[in-house]
Amino acid sequence: MIARMKPAKDPILRAAGYAYNFDRLAYYNRVARKAFSLEWVEDHSDVELRDALERPNESEDWEVYAEPRPSQRVINEFLAEISG
Repeated sequence: MIARMKPAKDPILRAAGYAYNFDRLAYYNRVARKAFSLEWVEDHSDVELRDALERPNESEDWEVYAEPRPSQRVINEFLAEISG
């Protein structure tokens, strides 16, 4: 298995209160109810990332930024992992 390095954008996410899940290669923030796949972070500019971080989540559901979007089963497993 090849280990992936955290992106240069890691400080942006950490400053916004995001934690990194090494098993799922994703950043998440329980308060904001948002998750970003590492691929999404790597594929988008700093400006796009900051815009997504600053955009309020006005729903009770989690916002998942990933391309392609994972199945609902994968999302549910991830949320179960990070909620405990």
